[in-house]
Amino acid sequence: MSLKGKWRIVEMEAWDKDFLDLVEPAYILFSDTESEFAFGCVTGSFGSVGDSHSIAFDWGGADEMDEAHGDGWAELRADGSLTGEITFHNGDESGFIARRWESSSTAC
Repeated sequence: MSLKGKWRIVEMEAWDKDFLDLVEPAYILFSDTESEFAFGCVTGSFGSVGDSHSIAFDWGGADEMDEAHGDGWAELRADGSLTGEITFHNGDESGFIARRWESSSTAC
């Protein structure tokens, strides 16, 4: 199993579910070209992931339309879910749990 694909962020340590889905359903997407994530008013992008089971990344993006950047990591768990952390440079950090995106529904 690979990280590649879209994952629905279902939980973050630092923010509640209402914030996560404030603008759109929270997600993280891993692809061969450029990967990205969105939750609350935060968006970020980072490089490709290949066929790995885990990744560490530096990201750049926006938080409420202000420039933001940081780092993060993600890895597959034995149960098929994804766990990781997204950190803002000199700011917040939060662990997350995600599940494979279901194309027929935005709910998990």
